[in-house]
Amino acid sequence: MTFGEKLKSVRKQAGMSQEQLAEKLGVSRQAVTKWETDAGIPDIENIMAVSALFDISIDQLLSNEKGTRKPADYLYESVTEYDIDEVKRYDMKLGGARQLILSGYEGEKIRVRLASNTITALQSDFKVKIDDIRKRIDIDVSRKNGVTEAMAKEGIIIFIQLPRQYVGKVECAVNAEAVEIHSLACDSIELDAKTRSVVLEDVAGAVEIDCNLDMEVICHSLEGEIAINQVSATSKIYIPEGMTFTAVTKGVGTSISYEKEGEKVPSFALPEADNLIELNGIKSELVICTGQAEV
Repeated sequence: MTFGEKLKSVRKQAGMSQEQLAEKLGVSRQAVTKWETDAGIPDIENIMAVSALFDISIDQLLSNEKGTRKPADYLYESVTEYDIDEVKRYDMKLGGARQLILSGYEGEKIRVRLASNTITALQSDFKVKIDDIRKRIDIDVSRKNGVTEAMAKEGIIIFIQLPRQYVGKVECAVNAEAVEIHSLACDSIELDAKTRSVVLEDVAGAVEIDCNLDMEVICHSLEGEIAINQVSATSKIYIPEGMTFTAVTKGVGTSISYEKEGEKVPSFALPEADNLIELNGIKSELVICTGQAEV
């Protein structure tokens, strides 16, 4: 069993929800979800806290009964690649997944990797279609053989790598528990998502997130704009301490508030800053926070 499988097992044996475990450890529910799906592992302090809470040794938690497979590896994978030689606009329709990890890299291929520990026939159960239409690349992931959206959301992680030097604009639609975007500098990224968690790291340009669920947006760095479009939702965005930005609300009944280390504080936005955080929509609230969120 992987660390995530063991954590989920002992939590359920204790009759504890993810929210309850998160509260006891002082982390977010998204952090527990990430650990239990083997999308990441906690730091040593949290591993020690889990060990003490469930009376299980650290060796037991970290030993892997499947041999040398690391938590970041998967039993079943399918990889699709396509060569690129010029700047393109990317339009992605990905459907359901447990997690989407989108990143830029130094190369000349689009790489779409599907990974799972539970769905064995990835190549026959999912079709990855890449269409090159002049200046646009369409990437579609569709299900086959009776695989449902619920099954995809439970068992599939989608990794997409784009060649950084050939990325102009990105549009992506996905239904996933968590979305991560890394190492991309482009004109704009439009994310149309049903998700509870978005992580942005080393992302430059204009980022637009359309989502009507309550979200946590973890912004490790900001170089440009982030626009969050929501209806009847309350979300939080975590930004690095000392990062300068201006904040704008648009729409009907929208508001922005501020927190530092979990405490409500007056606005620390700067009207003349180059970076922008914008909330659009209807009857929605965005809390801008400094300090680290556990994901």
